[in-house]
Amino acid sequence: MEEIVNKVAQSGIMTIDLEDYFPEGEVVTFDIKDFLFMGMILKEKDFRTALQGLDWEVYRDKNVALTCSADAIVPAWAYMLVMTYLEPIAKYAAFSDAEHLQRSLYIKQLSAIDVNEYVDKRVVIKGCGDKIVTEAAYVEITRLLRPVAKSIMYGEPCSTVPVYKKK
Repeated sequence: MEEIVNKVAQSGIMTIDLEDYFPEGEVVTFDIKDFLFMGMILKEKDFRTALQGLDWEVYRDKNVALTCSADAIVPAWAYMLVMTYLEPIAKYAAFSDAEHLQRSLYIKQLSAIDVNEYVDKRVVIKGCGDKIVTEAAYVEITRLLRPVAKSIMYGEPCSTVPVYKKK
């Protein structure tokens, strides 16, 4: 009987699964519009009172996008005040909408990759999985690897699309 040889394993191709860097924690939104008088005006005293009476535990260990979805002028101190409540309990909070925050957290996770492991290596960026990997993540990993990798491919080691090859 002839021995089966795993040519993919012998090829020296390194695979990166972007799902491994998917940001942990739920992303929720804190919308200041819910605290505006008539949906347009922020009254300082009422705002401060409302924040003091809020159950902040609902934000514990969550990634919080702090925003105002109303077309209103909200003073910078109002966002700062909300952050004083969020900072001690949220996993992470930032001025953002939920989608942008999720992308930013993903980019932050990817920036922790030690690209030196991929110097002059053939790298496949895994293309499918269970989680939704955004185009922003694929763009970021390409940006990080292009200066160091010998080649970058997309897909699975047995079936790839070439993206970059060092000349």
